[in-house]
Amino acid sequence: MRLLLAMAGAHHGGAERFFERLAVAFEKRGVEQRAVIRTDAQRAARLRAAGIDVTELRFGGPFDLASRRRLRAELKSFRPDVVLSFMSRAAALCPRPGADRGYLHIGRLGGYYDLKYYRTCDHLVGNTPDIRAYLIAQGIPEDRAHYLPNFAEEGAAEPIGRERHGTPADAPLLVALGRLHENKAFDVLLDALAAVPAAYLWLAGEGPLRADLEAQARSLGIADRVRFLGWQDDPRPVIAAADVVVVPSRHEPLGNVILEAWAQAKPVVAAASPGPKQLIEDGRSGLLAEVDDAAALARAIGTLIAAPDRRQALGRAGRAVFDERFGEETVTRAYLDLFQSLIAQRHGDST
Repeated sequence: MRLLLAMAGAHHGGAERFFERLAVAFEKRGVEQRAVIRTDAQRAARLRAAGIDVTELRFGGPFDLASRRRLRAELKSFRPDVVLSFMSRAAALCPRPGADRGYLHIGRLGGYYDLKYYRTCDHLVGNTPDIRAYLIAQGIPEDRAHYLPNFAEEGAAEPIGRERHGTPADAPLLVALGRLHENKAFDVLLDALAAVPAAYLWLAGEGPLRADLEAQARSLGIADRVRFLGWQDDPRPVIAAADVVVVPSRHEPLGNVILEAWAQAKPVVAAASPGPKQLIEDGRSGLLAEVDDAAALARAIGTLIAAPDRRQALGRAGRAVFDERFGEETVTRAYLDLFQSLIAQRHGDST
């Protein structure tokens, strides 16, 4: 099987990190593949270091004819059996289905996107059951809509020393990660932190709201307990240092951070947006609070700060869920099995 991966995403983001992990996992399993990505020297270097053949394109949108031509040239020269595209721009630049197209095009979605950009796809994959249900509700036939989850890196990480970020060794430490964007609701987390006076917060990410969040921390009088760490290419050492990982998102289709926390056996408190609500069994593998409810978030955090044994139990339970459903081998094998099944089905239909 020959696989072409197309990613038109930004430099930072959960989908982009998963794309890299999945490509490396395919390479480790001997898949013959090529990656076509939006121009990004660092991402290209990481993929090439793993042995992956990489082509960089501008992916400038529907009027970027140069990227369209170059992508079609890659398809013609590589002759893949399967194209797996991440992000709408990558999907939209692929040729539309036709008798002369010698490959299956599978679009992977991590959100409730406008499907007009995925008309070139033969099949669609959502990374939550709810996204698959959305695809079907939008008119995609059930046999063309699939669910395949993400996975996170599994190895236990050495935690970053708290002194590196001016945090007392005995202070309860909260960690939150993600793009500093309204959807992530870090404003709600800062309001919650003001009601948990013993705790410190490491906020790892970058985005358009950084200045606003810094100003909010100052106005709440908690700036001395908040550390803005910037984007982390490898978030595991930051997560490993946490007492509690917090996912306060008001809009979160999946919640990669939850998987990353579970991989490190860390307890999670999350807002009950669609993704976390599907992942977490409240009280067993994590704690859920109402969306946009700082007081409820603070109570859940305070509950775990006061109960070290419960923190450990939730961390172990989360790790057990991760091992069963979200490990690299489980998810990678599910992708490869789907590819093989659809290739066999396509060949059967053509005979």
